[in-house]
Amino acid sequence: MDAVLKAEGLTKEFKGFVAVNKVDLTVERGSIHALIGPNGAGKTTCFNLLTKFLQPTRGTITYDGRDITRMAPADIARLGMVRSFQISAVFPDLSVLQNVRVALQRKRGDSYDFWRSERGLTQFDDEARAHIDAVGLSEFTDTRAGELSYGRKRALEIATTLALDPAMLLLDEPMAGMGQEDVERTSALIKRIAANRTILMVEHNLKVVADLSDKITVLARGEILAEGDYDTVSKSPDVIDAYIGAGHD
Repeated sequence: MDAVLKAEGLTKEFKGFVAVNKVDLTVERGSIHALIGPNGAGKTTCFNLLTKFLQPTRGTITYDGRDITRMAPADIARLGMVRSFQISAVFPDLSVLQNVRVALQRKRGDSYDFWRSERGLTQFDDEARAHIDAVGLSEFTDTRAGELSYGRKRALEIATTLALDPAMLLLDEPMAGMGQEDVERTSALIKRIAANRTILMVEHNLKVVADLSDKITVLARGEILAEGDYDTVSKSPDVIDAYIGAGHD
């Protein structure tokens, strides 16, 4: 097993409340790994610990063999581990092309140059268009991001994330708030981009989880309840009880 991301004894306490308790998690390179569980299970806290938006109370996290337990999110992004957010984060007044071009600025090692001429930025256009095409937004290249449907905004966010050239992509509820058509489009997109990347995602839509995931980790009350493929975890009495008891849809 080639583990690209590994957590051992991962624990987070908030003023005496244990939100995540001694979680051991291994994400294999090249896989799609889903983190699921009923409401209040600790999924978001665990995800924020793994992506370094929270610091653990105890435990260790390694990425590609390197200890990242105390590293900042920006530093692990430079190592190739990049996350998206539950709320779509795009620049609404910029076009789709301009949004992706901002992300590509990173390759110059600088922040976005607001005072730089437009002509100086066009060197990124071909690569930006390639990412836009990869997420199925070619016909919206010149459209303001704020005018896109919710599902297409999420696709644009994935395009800007891909522009950072991640080896591992962490997706926080990528289907949240989507209609069925957008869910199907985004699922197909995730499957395509997973061809040469590792993906860890938190997701509520169990049909999406079943269709996409190689491995699933189920959390309940901050601890791992079950782990395996969908057939294995969906038949677990503990998992069934956890979902029914929580009134999860």
